Amino acid sequence: MDFLTALYLFYSFLAFYSLFLFILIYLEHRKELLFIPKMTKEYSLSCVIPCYNEEKNIGRTIDFIAKNGYRNLKKIIVVDDCSTDKSFKVMKDCEKKYPGLVFAVQTPKNTGNAAGAKNYGSKFVNTDLILFTDADSFPEKGSIGKMIGFFDEVNTGAVTASVLVKNRNNVLLRLQALEYLVVKFTRKLFEFVDSIYVTPGPLAMYRMKYFVEVGRFDEKNLTEDIEITWRILEKGYDVKMSLTSRVYTMAPSKLKAWFKQRIRWSMGGVQAIIKHKDKFFKKGMLGFFILPMFVSLWIVGIFGLIFLIYNFGKWAIKSYFSTSYSIGAQTAVLSASDIALNPDILFFFGIILFVSGLLFTFLSIFHEKEKGFKNPKIIDILVYAFFYLLTYPVILVMSMYKLARGNVKW
Repeated sequence: MDFLTALYLFYSFLAFYSLFLFILIYLEHRKELLFIPKMTKEYSLSCVIPCYNEEKNIGRTIDFIAKNGYRNLKKIIVVDDCSTDKSFKVMKDCEKKYPGLVFAVQTPKNTGNAAGAKNYGSKFVNTDLILFTDADSFPEKGSIGKMIGFFDEVNTGAVTASVLVKNRNNVLLRLQALEYLVVKFTRKLFEFVDSIYVTPGPLAMYRMKYFVEVGRFDEKNLTEDIEITWRILEKGYDVKMSLTSRVYTMAPSKLKAWFKQRIRWSMGGVQAIIKHKDKFFKKGMLGFFILPMFVSLWIVGIFGLIFLIYNFGKWAIKSYFSTSYSIGAQTAVLSASDIALNPDILFFFGIILFVSGLLFTFLSIFHEKEKGFKNPKIIDILVYAFFYLLTYPVILVMSMYKLARGNVKW
């Protein structure tokens, strides 16, 4: 068996293992996916919204939080991180609109990242729970209340929600909408093995006591929502997900902005791995599953990219010289013997994996009944499977390069 065949079989094993793991988790817990714990106590809650140059969205976000329906919401602290537009003016207008509920504050100087603004706002909080949302995110009515009941378990440190894309008026946005559907469904499955690895910024709730205990957000990490989740898990606290709590966020509509966002996410993930490298095979599921999973996926992605480039390059060079020789010798460029109608086992595995991946994508779509949004088109699903997912390892390699050069910025 040659090296490339062995590598392909190894990749197939990892893919089948992951797929069967998710299938088994789903079959075991499919009736619990939409579970909403009853509220036995109305915990006092404060919401912190970091904002930088979001004058178009921040007013609507405040409205969505204020009118979400949770009666024991004590404060909405909107933190302007020294915006250069009219964001702070919009916040002050909302302060007048919701007296005693909305408080507009401004950081002494620009912190340069969401974590800094979040930490600054959290200093004004003295409630049981603290909620964070982004300035361009809009929680569905009732979403906050559906998250509260999870905190009746005293070991619950954080609860996350279903993050979905609000704007879907071009191909890039529709692909992201599909990606978010798959990711949020996968994240819920991770809950059943105590392995939710991120509490995304668009809507995440923490028990205030534990939030302070773990040291709030790491302002040096570009993905503070991943990093704090790992510290919560490291302390032995649980992270839950309310699948029926939906929050709609504004995704990047242009390729440049999307690329910049994904580079930041990837760099932040690498930063988190480096910071928590001493936790490998320690500290419960963080060390025994989440960290190994991240590293394994990255290694597989990078080597898979190299493998793909190598095979394509090999085929292109071979085809070029073969065609040139055939033309020069005036022989047939293609003969019947060159056409292989009997696919080998590797091709068979590839087809099975691709079809299985599509079925998982359809399962993710099936479990998200969105009001006002159509299901993804078949063409979008195919583009997502054939092309969009291939960008992941490319972005990872570029992120590592930027991180190695010290080019770490929001």
